[in-house]
Amino acid sequence: MLLLFIISPLLKMIASTDPHAAAVTIADTQVINSILLTLKAALYATILGIFFGIPFSYILARHNFFGKSIIEGIIDLPTMVPHTAAGIALLTVYGRGFFAGKFFANIGLPVAGHTTGIVIAMLFVSVPFFVNAAKDGFASVDPRLESVARTLGATPLQAFYQIALPLSSRNIISGAIMMWARGISEFGAVIILVYHPMTAPVVIYERFMAYGLKYAKPVAVLLVIICLILFAALRGLNQRMGRRS
Repeated sequence: MLLLFIISPLLKMIASTDPHAAAVTIADTQVINSILLTLKAALYATILGIFFGIPFSYILARHNFFGKSIIEGIIDLPTMVPHTAAGIALLTVYGRGFFAGKFFANIGLPVAGHTTGIVIAMLFVSVPFFVNAAKDGFASVDPRLESVARTLGATPLQAFYQIALPLSSRNIISGAIMMWARGISEFGAVIILVYHPMTAPVVIYERFMAYGLKYAKPVAVLLVIICLILFAALRGLNQRMGRRS
């Protein structure tokens, strides 16, 4: 019943799309560029999330300290607040008239109205998915395995790379997939911080408001099909890697 609940609206949307409109959409440069921009920006956000999130998740999984529950609550906060509110919050920091916005503009990475802003918005709303998945992965690894490696002469960094990281790799990959997916779907924070260049969700919204369902639906169908192919392949690859390990 749950699977039917999820898949029935998607199948109905695909089946009811005008084939001619779908063909025009596939040939539309604006649509293709917006989808490529969305995939690319979400991938950049995911790479940043992995780079900073792995050590942070490891600390949360391995250490108990005062205020840890507050920090974990802060990490989860972007998944709870309305994402238009998240976009406004980001704008007050990374807008053109604010310190961080001026700083990034001075080093050649303007935020508001540029791809950098899209990456920041996607990173903000999606990084909790990665941190929580990686933290669960590290928590599932017995600390005694790392202690044994230390007694055999491994440094803490070697024990981390040779023991903790490989044994939690499935959770890390799964979290990265979820983070990328969440970044692709982000609309509220992106449209406030960066309206142009337009990501695929923004193009869908604009065409729906300007021209109606007939012209918005083919873009949505194309994005759904691309995401289904991508994430089904990534999930299959992750499961295959898990069986091999």
